[in-house]
Amino acid sequence: MRFSPFDNLALLALVAAAVLLAGKGWLDAHPESNPWAPLDLRDPPGWATARKIADLRGNPAECRAVLERSDVAFRALDPAGEGACARPDRTVLSDYPLAPGRPPTTCVVAAGLELWLDRSVRPAAEELGSPVARIEHYGAYSCRRLYGRDSGPWSEHATGNAIDIAGFVLEDGRRVSVLRDWEGDDAEAIFLRRVRDGACQSFGTVLSPDYNAAHRDHLHLDQQARGFGGVCR
Repeated sequence: MRFSPFDNLALLALVAAAVLLAGKGWLDAHPESNPWAPLDLRDPPGWATARKIADLRGNPAECRAVLERSDVAFRALDPAGEGACARPDRTVLSDYPLAPGRPPTTCVVAAGLELWLDRSVRPAAEELGSPVARIEHYGAYSCRRLYGRDSGPWSEHATGNAIDIAGFVLEDGRRVSVLRDWEGDDAEAIFLRRVRDGACQSFGTVLSPDYNAAHRDHLHLDQQARGFGGVCR
């Protein structure tokens, strides 16, 4: 039996339609890999997750909608500061295990922290044998230029778009310190590198002791866009 050119085109159209329907069904079942699906931080991470987080930069209204959709408790504070240190977006995660206290950050930093805790920190802590109780930090907001210099680019801390993580306290009382435990290949050092690498999936920039001596005692996490894939060191 011979097919006419019209029959061949019709068959190709049917195959294409079937492929499109199958693809749509797969994307509907995997919103984390669907670039058009609304971001929900409770979804498993997919190839579209980092892009969706990045799209929230500079859009606090949309970011807060994501936190609400993801059932994340937070408070939106009034704007503060002026000039290079103006903070029009101040968001506090109400239930996040930060110590001491929960500092205001930008909303997109808050979203990154939430994703990092759930997808990286908690699983890594379980590998150490105990859930994480607290994440210790050195602060988020600091109206200063990079490295405290008198001139040059402003730090992401100047707008609260960054946070410095010093260590982790587990529920069994153990403390894992970036300063003390980074070097070596023991369980604590492996944990720290795992959470550093996990942070790179949620933040635009992640700097660790592997970057320079200025970061020997903390992980710097910020949401400044720095090219495709960001910076992870």
